[in-house]
Amino acid sequence: MKMEVLITKEKLEEIVTDLGRRITEDYRDKELVLVGVLKGGFIFLADLARKIDMDVKIDFISVSSYGNSTESSGVVRIIKDIESDVSGKHVLIVEDLIDTGLTLQYLKDLFNTKGCASVKLAAIMDKPDRRKVDLKVDYVGIEIPDEFVVGYGLDYAEKYRNLPEVYIIRET
Repeated sequence: MKMEVLITKEKLEEIVTDLGRRITEDYRDKELVLVGVLKGGFIFLADLARKIDMDVKIDFISVSSYGNSTESSGVVRIIKDIESDVSGKHVLIVEDLIDTGLTLQYLKDLFNTKGCASVKLAAIMDKPDRRKVDLKVDYVGIEIPDEFVVGYGLDYAEKYRNLPEVYIIRET
């Protein structure tokens, strides 16, 4: 496999700092629950939570639409649901990458049935060229090209999540 850096750790830090500032401004004086989408979103969520200058609650949901493939199956399975009661609270779903949008649309619809005060979406990376649904993403870090990427929480067959930068990965 050949890997080339797409987003440096310095650029990721800059993006997360900006998103944290914007989220702090938008949610000040509100009860905010960050819901990290496992497994990929955990690194972004951890970094983002430290950049939000207010109290937040944190929970996690685990879903699958990829398996060990580089292509989304389009079928979303909930593996682990949140443990918090989010009724009346502002929920920000935190994801690493928006690709087809099917998973986040599913999650947004799911949380809208839980009586939340609001449900918004945050993602560090967005591939708008891959979108299959019309999805409004409230906080987007950076748009990336339609390439398979790993690092900063993103994996290929459960490998490479721990890389500090985002890499384009190609079969050789």
